[in-house]
Amino acid sequence: MAKVMELKKIETEVRVFGYDELPAEDRELVDAAKGMTRNSYAPYSKFHVGAAIRMEDGRIVLGANQENAAYPSGTCAERTACFQASALYPGVRMRKIAVAAWTGGEFQGKPISPCGACRQALVEYEKLYGPMEVLLYGREGVYVLPSVSSLLPLTFTEF
Repeated sequence: MAKVMELKKIETEVRVFGYDELPAEDRELVDAAKGMTRNSYAPYSKFHVGAAIRMEDGRIVLGANQENAAYPSGTCAERTACFQASALYPGVRMRKIAVAAWTGGEFQGKPISPCGACRQALVEYEKLYGPMEVLLYGREGVYVLPSVSSLLPLTFTEF
């Protein structure tokens, strides 16, 4: 018997909020990510990204992208934050991550999303500790996703 093609549909739920509609705790996290764009080292791309992770115990861990002339040697804000969180607070769940980007004298109009490498790094911590909500800041709205895996639905799962 011939095998029948199967169709699978992948959907991602994204809630869009105005900044002022966010709960105070989420605004604090977004503000921390926005603030970290000032600590970015991006002399080549001029694309300054900040990330902030809220840990299960309420602490906020920060990260900013760091570029290097040897291009692949740089690190994205999201990985900087999650690797620091894991190193400083091993075994503590990362509950939420906020990401913001600044370029050309202002924050991006539409939210930006973590790159594939960052998504994979974050999803590994999510697999260890449970879902990590994602807040992506843009002047035109904040995208809120239920988990990192919702950004990377066909993730590596065997590790």
